Amino acid sequence: MKGEKAANIDEYLAEADPAFREELQRIRALVTKLVPSVEESMSYRMPTLKYKNRALVYFTASKKHMSLFPSSWAIEEFKVRLEDYKTTVHAIQFTLAKPLPTDLIEDLVRFHALQIGENRQ
Repeated sequence: MKGEKAANIDEYLAEADPAFREELQRIRALVTKLVPSVEESMSYRMPTLKYKNRALVYFTASKKHMSLFPSSWAIEEFKVRLEDYKTTVHAIQFTLAKPLPTDLIEDLVRFHALQIGENRQ
């Protein structure tokens, strides 16, 4: 299983399927640009970008898809725009054939950062 031994995001990405690596790096760069104060870590064996000591997003790759975990609140807030993607309470699944649009990732991240900033639990 990928990520079990990765001590940091760079190690995780180095182990990831090369086909998915660029997309995961795009998400990492986008979130870091939007919220420059994020801290990188690994949590639940997934790359994690933290804001104010709380997980802002997790992202990961599986065999056939990738997932973004922006918070259940963000998924609920943007559920209409996520109708074309498989979602769970906490995750959005996407593929290279149907990646998440930049503006949607930005909106999900901004919304969750705002919720964290307001100390929503």
